[in-house]
Amino acid sequence: MEFADLHPLSLLIFLPVVGALFVAFIPGLGAGTIKRLAVCFTFASFALSLALFALFDRGDSGFQFVEKISWIPQINVHYHLGVDGLNLPMVVLTTLLGFLAVLISWKVELRPREYFAWLLILESSILGVFCSLDLLLFFLFWEIEVVPMYFLISIWGGGRRAYSAMKYVIYTILGSAMMLAGILTLYATAGSLDMTVLAGTDLGQFVAVIPLAATFWLFLLGFAVKLPVFPLHTWLPDAHTDAPTGVSVMLAGALLKMGGYGMIRICVSVFPDMAREYAPVIVVFAVIGVLYGAVLTLRQTDLKRLIAYSSISHMGYVLLGIFALSNLSVTGAALQMFSHGMVTGLLFVMVGLVYDKTHVRDIPALGGLARQMPVIAVVFSIAGLAALGLPGTSGFAAEFLVFLGSFSSITVAGIRVYTLLGVVGIVITAGYILWMLERVFYREAKPRYDGVKDADTLELACISVFVGVIMLVGIYPRILTDVISAGVKALPLT
Repeated sequence: MEFADLHPLSLLIFLPVVGALFVAFIPGLGAGTIKRLAVCFTFASFALSLALFALFDRGDSGFQFVEKISWIPQINVHYHLGVDGLNLPMVVLTTLLGFLAVLISWKVELRPREYFAWLLILESSILGVFCSLDLLLFFLFWEIEVVPMYFLISIWGGGRRAYSAMKYVIYTILGSAMMLAGILTLYATAGSLDMTVLAGTDLGQFVAVIPLAATFWLFLLGFAVKLPVFPLHTWLPDAHTDAPTGVSVMLAGALLKMGGYGMIRICVSVFPDMAREYAPVIVVFAVIGVLYGAVLTLRQTDLKRLIAYSSISHMGYVLLGIFALSNLSVTGAALQMFSHGMVTGLLFVMVGLVYDKTHVRDIPALGGLARQMPVIAVVFSIAGLAALGLPGTSGFAAEFLVFLGSFSSITVAGIRVYTLLGVVGIVITAGYILWMLERVFYREAKPRYDGVKDADTLELACISVFVGVIMLVGIYPRILTDVISAGVKALPLT
């Protein structure tokens, strides 16, 4: 029996759902058993994603491990899954972060049955988005993630958790409404919801229900909310600040990448002419996001809000790489999505550890913590240096490819100027990262923090995985770029 005959993508997506059902409905489970079940099911999905990664044919630019079953034949909708070089790294990233998020949440004691069930469903919904090749299935998984995110923030979050959860829902629903309108108009125009068919179809041959440019923008705005793109970003700092640590890891590490992935898979693949026409406008918003997010990050005094605003800036690099529309820039954007997922995920873990030990997130109130928690100080520093693009880390490899690919692009007028402005964001990033590290860890120690503990064994194991992946991709980026390049080759880029 071939590996593909085992329906590995369906197993990958629905194993966490099965785990959620076990956790939620088997009576009499203790908190420890619930957590161990969550670990087992998320690790099984991660192991399966590694098997897919190992068996993936890097010389094939098409979709592999494809599953296609008629779902709603009246409108030609299929249960259609597949992976290529663009979504396979996102699948591996999501399963790894899902596994680590469970371990990071080990100390959650409030209603653990519900917490881990929702966390597992969240992982499944994100995996479904990345694996779907039918627009209706894609949209269904896209919508499912709203429910677990709302409950995870509103129940287990802190601060203004109800406000932040509802703000997230409102922004997401508005973006989803635009995307649904785009899906309906695209179906009415081309008569298909199959992404693989639409990507190879000249939409100009059809009589469009509304102008193709309008359909393109409906999709783009829906994805821009999730990435997020300035000025649609304001939900992100609130959601990150008030979400529990494990949820922040999934939000920053995997969920934001749905927006960037959607832009590549649909906006660039299905609407290549529209992407080229509007790329000069979009890259302007990318550069604004890079600089605006970086400047706002400089003003933050809350550790979590600082990392949240830095995500807005770093997602600007993803947008720049995508709409520079060169093979190298899109490869860099895809690598940046993976790198940002690991680096920012680690940053949120480290903020969570600092807060767990000191019960303080206010930067001016901290200081000299390197004496009491040297391991946390070192790993936090590694994560910060990766965020500012230090050579040898995944952040450097990704940003270098984005800048080089964008600067050399011949598609977008004025792209060299925009790329150089984007480089300024790296300088600002170095400023706020180094200033934050110096204030929190390397100033004069404060007696009030005497006796605080360093990372324990489980925490050390989790952060070591993050560091290992960040360094592996930084030292040997080909482990991902060879895979990504296979998917980029199939895109209609110039």
